[in-house]
Amino acid sequence: MQTALPFPLSTPNRNLVRLTIVRGISWTGFLLAIFFGIEALHFELRILPVILVILGMGLLNVATWWRLERPRAVTDREYLFHLLAELVGLSLLFYFTGGSTNPFISYYLIPVVIAAATLTWLYAWIVACGALAGYTFLMLFFDPVPQLGQITVGNGISLHVLGMWLNFGLSTGLVTFFIFQMAHTLRRRDQALSRTREAALRNEQVLAVATQAAGTAHELGTPLSTMAVLLKEMREDALDHPMLLEDIDLLRVQVDTCKSHLQQLVSNADRRRLAQPEIKPAREWLSGILQRWLVLRPDVSHTLEIVGRRGTPHLGVDTTLDQAMMNLLNNAADANPESIAISLDWNADEVVIDIRDHGPGVAMSIADRLGETFISTKSKGMGIGLFLTHATINRLGGGVSLYNHEEGGTLTEVKLPRQASK
Repeated sequence: MQTALPFPLSTPNRNLVRLTIVRGISWTGFLLAIFFGIEALHFELRILPVILVILGMGLLNVATWWRLERPRAVTDREYLFHLLAELVGLSLLFYFTGGSTNPFISYYLIPVVIAAATLTWLYAWIVACGALAGYTFLMLFFDPVPQLGQITVGNGISLHVLGMWLNFGLSTGLVTFFIFQMAHTLRRRDQALSRTREAALRNEQVLAVATQAAGTAHELGTPLSTMAVLLKEMREDALDHPMLLEDIDLLRVQVDTCKSHLQQLVSNADRRRLAQPEIKPAREWLSGILQRWLVLRPDVSHTLEIVGRRGTPHLGVDTTLDQAMMNLLNNAADANPESIAISLDWNADEVVIDIRDHGPGVAMSIADRLGETFISTKSKGMGIGLFLTHATINRLGGGVSLYNHEEGGTLTEVKLPRQASK
């Protein structure tokens, strides 16, 4: 049965990727702001240590990208190291650019928010305490930048206030980006886990049905053998009654047929454990299925349309897929045996088989649950056939969808992955 594929990167790896992107954006912005301050506003800064700090963070980003290419998973402790390195870099940069008077000082909140959203309680508090310690230190020790409070722009707005506005815009954008992307990843992971749980539950249900079927087949052997012995004795007693003899012979044939089916069921189950799907042309396989179906259902009238004309699509098929298609065809015939329309189409990736009947359609109250649990569209059905059909086709990488046709009846759409011909 098809299960959800794992993500190429785990959540901690993805978070480190996003942290690296955020770091690249923010430190590039810091570099541009410093160049602008030096060239346009004539800031009095110690340029060499400032450039060395920015260069060091840039080298850390390059090293992080290189590390992410390695197959080793990112741990929470490693992620904590990157956030603490971010705090150290910010503290050094702010120390040489005005300390707590730097309008970008509130950027300390970005690593704190990221840690709170992604790390454990203890690690998040370590980052929070580190940011608070850095801010406290910068209130006491820093290289002042007098121009921050002296220069005004526009209607008397100081450069410090303008810097605070720019920092707010940058921080808002980065927090929104990171939190949205992280939440999106968590939603995708939850969906993948949900699909995995549903697949596991369906596997358990299929196994339960198979176990019950095997037990039932074993239990039916004894009464059928008893019936065969009794019918043999009854036949000897009815030698003088030709009409009764015909009925007894008919019953004996039916009993032998049941025993043969049970033996075939067991032998097929053994073969299917080791059998690989056989690659067959889709048209040839579907035609064979329809021929066997018409022998069993001579009351049916149908049409077959081959929509795709180019190429010869191939499918991976086995006996379980044959039974699944027979179930769907029988469901259509049970709904209305007249004018069943069957079509075969394909594209580069998949083969699509549509079965349209002119029956009463599917009740909306059960439409979403068909094939997921034992729910039947028939008044006396148990829903096992449709459930096993869904399970079989899903196992082969395909899917089954049932729709109420706009002109009445039910449209059953079967999608199967297209295989390369041998």
